[in-house]
Amino acid sequence: MPSKSQPSEPARELLDVVPVVMREIRSQMRSGASKVLTVPQFRALSFVSRNSGSPLSDLAAHIGLTLPSTSRLVDGLITRGLMTREEQPLDRRRVRLAVTKHGRSILNASRAGTLSYLSGKMNEIGDVDRLTVVRAMEVLRKVFPPKSAQAGTGEIRQSSSKRRE
Repeated sequence: MPSKSQPSEPARELLDVVPVVMREIRSQMRSGASKVLTVPQFRALSFVSRNSGSPLSDLAAHIGLTLPSTSRLVDGLITRGLMTREEQPLDRRRVRLAVTKHGRSILNASRAGTLSYLSGKMNEIGDVDRLTVVRAMEVLRKVFPPKSAQAGTGEIRQSSSKRRE
């Protein structure tokens, strides 16, 4: 059996624990104050909020959906007034996404509800274990740094069937 110092053990733990944590977060978001957003909607709003002007392709890559699926997700957020899609004047196939003021408000409320829930879960463990979780998250952030949406051109060509007026 491998020792804890071998890379396979933490990798195995990540594969086992991350889905359980995400299932808890999804369940919490479907109930209570956070039920206005699904996890993919929450992730989309969070990403675009941090990377205003992002193209659809960067968002799709971040949330792990195809461009057509991401476009449908964004359409729903636009219909609800949570996000905007701005076409570029010189090429209407190129779009940029932004979160509206209302979208930011919903995102912040959802984030607060989720943080409150997770804080309650963290209250179930002792101080030393909470510090261990924080340290582990710091290490994971180094191993899995967020990919910057600004690395690309910031735009994507939209198919002609998805053009907006």
